[in-house]
Amino acid sequence: MKPQPEQAPATIRIAYHGQNATFPAGISALAAIRQLSGGQTEGLLCAMNGGVCLDLNAPLEQSAELEGLTYQDEEGRRVYERSLRFLLLLAMHRLFPEMRVRILNSIGYGVYLRALGTEMDHATVHAVEAEMRRLVREDLPFEKEVWTREQAIAYFGNHNYPDKAEILAYRPEETIPMYRIGTMWEYFYGAMVPSTGYLTHFALWPHFPGMVVRMPSPAVPDRPAAYQPRPKHLRVFNESQEWCAILGASNIADVNHMIEQKKMREFIRVNEALHDKSIAHIADEIVTRNAMIVLIFGPTSSGKTTFAHRLAVHLQVLGKRPQLVSLDDFYKSRDDVPLGLDGMPDLENVEALDISHLSDCIERLLSGQTVNMPRFDFIAGTRKPETTPMVLAGNGPLILEGIHALNDRVTCELPEQLTYGVYVSALPCINLDNHNRIRTTDVRLLRRITRDARFRGTAPEKTIDMWPNVRAGEEKWIFPNQEKADVMFNTSLHYELPILKRASFDLLSRIPPSMPEALVAHRLLKFLQYFLPVEDAVLDEIPPLSILREFIGECTFYDRH
Repeated sequence: MKPQPEQAPATIRIAYHGQNATFPAGISALAAIRQLSGGQTEGLLCAMNGGVCLDLNAPLEQSAELEGLTYQDEEGRRVYERSLRFLLLLAMHRLFPEMRVRILNSIGYGVYLRALGTEMDHATVHAVEAEMRRLVREDLPFEKEVWTREQAIAYFGNHNYPDKAEILAYRPEETIPMYRIGTMWEYFYGAMVPSTGYLTHFALWPHFPGMVVRMPSPAVPDRPAAYQPRPKHLRVFNESQEWCAILGASNIADVNHMIEQKKMREFIRVNEALHDKSIAHIADEIVTRNAMIVLIFGPTSSGKTTFAHRLAVHLQVLGKRPQLVSLDDFYKSRDDVPLGLDGMPDLENVEALDISHLSDCIERLLSGQTVNMPRFDFIAGTRKPETTPMVLAGNGPLILEGIHALNDRVTCELPEQLTYGVYVSALPCINLDNHNRIRTTDVRLLRRITRDARFRGTAPEKTIDMWPNVRAGEEKWIFPNQEKADVMFNTSLHYELPILKRASFDLLSRIPPSMPEALVAHRLLKFLQYFLPVEDAVLDEIPPLSILREFIGECTFYDRH
């Protein structure tokens, strides 16, 4: 006898913030939450169930335990930005149907984008914003349908979006959730708000040759944040876009073509050569400036340590004798470190450093003295009894590396005319497609997950759990100082994501859906799944001095095996 297909339940049980009730199957998440909360749904942007972010309009066919997410939650902000991008694209489609755009990078609480093959003037930007506001007033629903992969590929191919057709060819699932506003269909790799009426807080800012879509800050979610000019930040992104052209890779599909055509080795070589050329240029600048103190700083998992070592090599080529100093060795004992809001020692705080001792050591090094440099024991949470003698030769320089290297509390004690600041960060330029970028913070988190698991025995869920605190520290202590740097260096490598996928995909896949970290794991897996596997032999092409080696291992600066 043939087994009968399992029938969907007629009723389901839904829980929300300690309340639960029985509902007819198919009720939307928003309707269920409205009933369970007594109508308190203001500010909700999406719902989470079992580590998956759901549209509020999503029909619930099985029992669920829901959590509402707002703009205060990172995933809520991503849903808002994603929906706002769709609204922007619809407005542009209506006004300029032949214009195609590429979403490039975040800038403050906004996103920078450019038109392909043309420039955006003030009139264009203001017209698009006016059309977006008209669409918000219309409160058009974001409608969702499930298409086959072939249907979606055909649609995007027929409507002149080859980048989307190419990436979806690598999608492992046979079906694709497509969203529609009016007559325009899109795929955005994640949930949307229920309607355009939810998108009331935004502003467009002309930034020739493109524009910035400004969004609110989490602290003030009811108005767009003020535009913060970051010319150096944008300059390094523009340089990386030029590298995309040199390397012939802008989106995931381009990288996959390299893998399919057995060109990854050459891709790696050229990418690493571009890195090396850029580091050599920075070394030339330092020598030209006669800088005696090089300050290297940036957010976690940017590759600061490897960059510092590689810069030292290039300075040696120019006849210098650099000495490396890590700010980590100048931490105060754990009992003397300021406490964070959670009552735990806040190691992200600049006051966690013994700045007076640091200044004294630097002053004596610059005076030609031999200095016994401290070493910090992070397991014990205190300074080690043994020290390392150091003397700065006459042609130096001193390379000082750490997240606070360009903080005013540190630099005010240093001779400004002798310093040179380098901001180091991983700013990925490979997109999923022209409308969907891969976020900087996601790439750095993947690097951190890979390094923590390989070298520290730390489970990925633990790394994910501490990530919000790390990000909060960066927003407070690091990003406000980035434009003070003399130069910025992008440590991102266009080939690195398929390599990081090899190291992290299985680890992330093993996080159970019931764990709170599953939401982030699911988000990372969602874009990693599009990369084709890389052959084992290709890894041999990654140089031992590559910045990526700091995270995947076998770096000859500090082999940790």
